[in-house]
Amino acid sequence: MTLIDVRDLARTFVVRKRSGRLGRTRTEVEAVRDLTFDIDAGEMVGYIGPNGAGKSTTIKMLTGILVPTSGHLRVSGLEPSTQRTDLARRIGVVFGQRTTLWWDLPLRDSFELLQKIYRVDPVRHRRNLQEYVELLDLGDLLDTPVRQLSLGQRMRGDITAALLHDPEILYLDEPTIGLDVVSKGRLREFLRTLNAERGTTLMLTTHDLQDIEALCDRVIVIDHGTAVFDGPLADLHRRGGSRRTLVVDLVDEAPPIEVPGASTRRVEGPRQWLSFPAGASAAPIVSAVAAAYAVADLSIQEPDIEDVIRDIYAGA
Repeated sequence: MTLIDVRDLARTFVVRKRSGRLGRTRTEVEAVRDLTFDIDAGEMVGYIGPNGAGKSTTIKMLTGILVPTSGHLRVSGLEPSTQRTDLARRIGVVFGQRTTLWWDLPLRDSFELLQKIYRVDPVRHRRNLQEYVELLDLGDLLDTPVRQLSLGQRMRGDITAALLHDPEILYLDEPTIGLDVVSKGRLREFLRTLNAERGTTLMLTTHDLQDIEALCDRVIVIDHGTAVFDGPLADLHRRGGSRRTLVVDLVDEAPPIEVPGASTRRVEGPRQWLSFPAGASAAPIVSAVAAAYAVADLSIQEPDIEDVIRDIYAGA
């Protein structure tokens, strides 16, 4: 079942700039143009691209905040801009840098207000709240005002708030921005569980490639307002020619490391940087290095997603 149907979508903004002492020039900017994709129920899709590519504009049109200039757009069979109230009951939205919670109220009161706003059955609301509070470890925070929560705690609260009315689709805009490693891992595990057990469709926009790799089976890359790639993440790396880096700290200085599947790009004292294709597994390379050299420490640097996108767009 197709939940999100986008065909030839476009959104144009009018920008007025000062010209001379009294004059103004009028310029039209295409934020989104000729955008086409569809997302089926239960999919976990990464929607990525460089800054200014049109990601936020797309999400705003999908949620009914912005009206498309042209094109066809349906979410759960509804037209977002004209059926906002009906659509709001079917979607959840989390913005990493904004909150939908009431700043001066305890978490518990925010959740109760949302039950009234969405007119959720009280029994279903209590059941959902109990489940999400347990899964996201919010029990000790329910009576804490939102303004006193850390970023990670508030993010967990925002995700709970977005899910209490059982939405079919959850939009996540930079959900792990500013979170520490432990909080990121806990949040990713929760989202995987949500998708597996409830079948919630997830659409994720982020610059953190690890979020995409941990959660998404499919990636849509947008640049200059249009989709330049739509497919599995492994295909994205192969098309972009991106590479990962294995950083090796040896016990002592040594000549450049030579192992199958990787090439040494840089050496500084006992530290060496080995490059290998992003679509390849790091396990055999790590094993080969550990077997042949005295290793003090290892780490893997993921490719910069903006570089991958830039390479793809340049190639296109």
